[in-house]
Amino acid sequence: MCGICGFVSKQNITREQLKIMNDTMIHRGPDDSGEEIYPIRNGYQVGLAQRRLSIMDLSPLGHQPMHSANGRISVVYNGEIYNFQELKEKLKDYPFRSTCDTEVIIAAYLKWGIDCISRLNGMFAICIFDREDDTVYLVRDRIGKKPLYYELSGGNLIFGSELKPLMAREGFQKRIRKDVLSRYLFQQYINAPDSIFEQVYKLEPGGILQFHYGEVKTWKYWDIKNVYHEMRKNPVTDYEQAKSELKALLQKAVKSRMIADVPLGAFLSGGYDSSLMTAMAQEASSEPVKTFSIGFHEERYNEAGYARAVAEHLGTKHTELIIDEAEMFKLVESIPKYYDEPFADSSQIATMLVSKLAREQVTVALSGDGGDEFFCGYNIYENVRQAQRLDVLGGMVHGICNLPGLKQAGLEGKLPFRVRVIAGNRGKESKTQFGAGNYVTRAQKMVLGEGQPCHFEIESEYGVSDWQIRRMLLDMDTYLPGDILCKVDRASMKYSLEARCPILDKEVMEYSFRMDHSLKYDKGNKKRILKDIAYDYIKRELLDRPKVGFGVPMDQWLRGPLREQLTDMCSREYLKKQGIFDADFTADMIEGYMKTGDKGPATGENYSKLTWSFFTFQQWYQTYMK
Repeated sequence: MCGICGFVSKQNITREQLKIMNDTMIHRGPDDSGEEIYPIRNGYQVGLAQRRLSIMDLSPLGHQPMHSANGRISVVYNGEIYNFQELKEKLKDYPFRSTCDTEVIIAAYLKWGIDCISRLNGMFAICIFDREDDTVYLVRDRIGKKPLYYELSGGNLIFGSELKPLMAREGFQKRIRKDVLSRYLFQQYINAPDSIFEQVYKLEPGGILQFHYGEVKTWKYWDIKNVYHEMRKNPVTDYEQAKSELKALLQKAVKSRMIADVPLGAFLSGGYDSSLMTAMAQEASSEPVKTFSIGFHEERYNEAGYARAVAEHLGTKHTELIIDEAEMFKLVESIPKYYDEPFADSSQIATMLVSKLAREQVTVALSGDGGDEFFCGYNIYENVRQAQRLDVLGGMVHGICNLPGLKQAGLEGKLPFRVRVIAGNRGKESKTQFGAGNYVTRAQKMVLGEGQPCHFEIESEYGVSDWQIRRMLLDMDTYLPGDILCKVDRASMKYSLEARCPILDKEVMEYSFRMDHSLKYDKGNKKRILKDIAYDYIKRELLDRPKVGFGVPMDQWLRGPLREQLTDMCSREYLKKQGIFDADFTADMIEGYMKTGDKGPATGENYSKLTWSFFTFQQWYQTYMK
């Protein structure tokens, strides 16, 4: 696990400047660093740099930038290739010097060209420099586990695992993209390919960028909708077959992620996904696996007892830490430092705390991320199923409420909340993304100028009639990489900890697409097949309970210890000077929210999440833009 950065530029960027860029990510790689610059044709120079967290081959032979034996290829790389040993067997003609997976990438490229990427199974952000024709490639893993930003300006390419090295470059222009802010306020993250800055982008999951003397091409070697439809040509409908084959693939994925030359453990919340990953790790290990969980003094948030019971059942070496609110609150100030962009998923704080706890004993931790999106686990999927059944009724209600006279009478406002939401959701591009219309409207009105729609427009492209499946695919494309994986990457790398996700193994993801949907969801039973596999290892009564999830008391913080800071952030004078938000509307909304507790003025809707998104943006702004 590492951080990478570099450039292809006509500007005179020195090695010292490249090192400054690279050292902004020392938390991602405290063990080693390397910076090199190579002059090429047409007035360009290529700079490659890496900060290394040593996981495989701890010797100096794993140092990066790494070069091919013939000097043609140079690589910097962040991540892990889990099938590198299998690939190495097919690349015996190459004179390997190390035992690390980076050299396998080089050998694979020399044999198969850039198409070698489709053979890699892992999490990665890679830069490949090919001296044969002075081409540079940027590559990101299929589901976006590892981040990769890039800037295109003046015919130059600058890239990095985080925004920090780009911002550290001399001459970087910090021009905020106002058009992404309404969607950010609503979704609480900025999805690829967008970033908070103009001319800066995130390489999309499963994406490749080719840069050749200022000419840029991008394409996807793995695309959610295309892979889904391709896998559906060979469906699996038999439950026992699916359970047996999926179980074997998960066992293989877990075992391959336990290969490391450093201590390894697992996050354990006591839920189905983390418990199953831990059980399979324990099954594959010759000694007790180290597991880690945090709990809270407030019982309604505390899942530590469930995790402890699962750990005792499996026989792991368990470490538990009970956190008070003050300890969580201390981390609020560090959010912009490690997230680079505005990011408002409040569970990032708890994820930081469990990462810190794990790092005291291990360098690698397994997680259960991906189970909800690929196997139908979120509560929203139940709501989406109901919404599809009520869609015809919603259309009728919407039509009736808009009849002359009835609209003025405010009939729609008197209907149950869920019916109002479904009735108001008439756009084909956002059928499964229903949300309170007033909430969307407020997110849009807060920001000056014309912006993106708050919903994602790509939903209608999936070609799937079942709303539940369509929402799952949308979450795989957006929420999973943009929020969940971003959260875990930054929180774990804050403490130089590598997080590995077996459920997001290439073979597991693709097999899940082959499975008939009824094997995942059956009459309200979400994540059906994963649960049944988990029951093979853990008693049902230890797992069957409502999911709580990580979170923080946003309302109490915003109305309490953060109140004065928030008041300053939304003052009309400050907002007018800032020139990003509509000063009067935003100030009125947040002032009304704080006066009425957790209720927005005269609407009966809770705006704590919208206010938290605003607060984290302003916190980021004060960190980077002042």
